[in-house]
Amino acid sequence: MSTDHLRAIELLNRVRYGRVATSMRAMPFVAPARHIVLDDSVVLRMHRGMGYHRACSGSVVAYGADNFNTGEPDLWSVQFTGTANMVRPTDDELALFGPGPHDVDGEPFDAVYMSMTPQFATVHVLKYKPEDATEGPAAGTGAENRTESGAATKTDSGPRHNQHAA
Repeated sequence: MSTDHLRAIELLNRVRYGRVATSMRAMPFVAPARHIVLDDSVVLRMHRGMGYHRACSGSVVAYGADNFNTGEPDLWSVQFTGTANMVRPTDDELALFGPGPHDVDGEPFDAVYMSMTPQFATVHVLKYKPEDATEGPAAGTGAENRTESGAATKTDSGPRHNQHAA
């Protein structure tokens, strides 16, 4: 496992929720999910009522999480890509998830679980200059992007919308 992959797993363990993305009937979608990390796999808990698990099961998915709402001075985002498969967690694994929400979109929460072994992992770290810290992350000057290959790129500030800038 690469250093970047290990770093992505370490960061993922710092937060509890993320977003899973794939396509359903040729349309892309993103859905919230709770996750736990087990050895080399990421196990996701989703609400059955949305039906998104059917599109994810057996398909290549992307799973991303970040610390954007934590108030930490440096921000990061991780993304994992791999094939998701339905699983039945053990009692010990279920305990790691903790309780689920009472309801989702007005209906009782009904959990489904999927496991993915990430084939690719990407880490994006947004570092801010100390003098920008008083103005908050929005005032930052750039982001460092690191992929599993180990390549790092630096992007300048600005409201760009591409895969390397936030």
